[in-house]
Amino acid sequence: MNNDEIVKVEAYLRKLFKTEALELKRSPRQDMVEVLMDEEFIATLTKDDEDGEVSYNFSMAILDFDLSDDLAGDEGFDE
Repeated sequence: MNNDEIVKVEAYLRKLFKTEALELKRSPRQDMVEVLMDEEFIATLTKDDEDGEVSYNFSMAILDFDLSDDLAGDEGFDE
C-alpha cells in the first residue's frame, strides 16, 4: 500500500469506528499494514488488487482470554 492509500483507509476506519485513536502503521512486512488502537496492535490490513478491483482486508483476532465475564451480555446478544 502506498502512503495515499494508507491515509485514505485510516480516515475511513476512524470515521467508521468513530475514533481518532485508530492509527495505521507500516509493518516490517511490505504487503501489510498494522492497525493500532491507542498505540496497541489490534489487527492487520492488506490490499487485494486482483482482477482490476481493489479491496482492503481487515483481519482481527480476538483471543479467548481477552474476553472478560464482565463484558458478557452487555449488548443483549442471545446465545
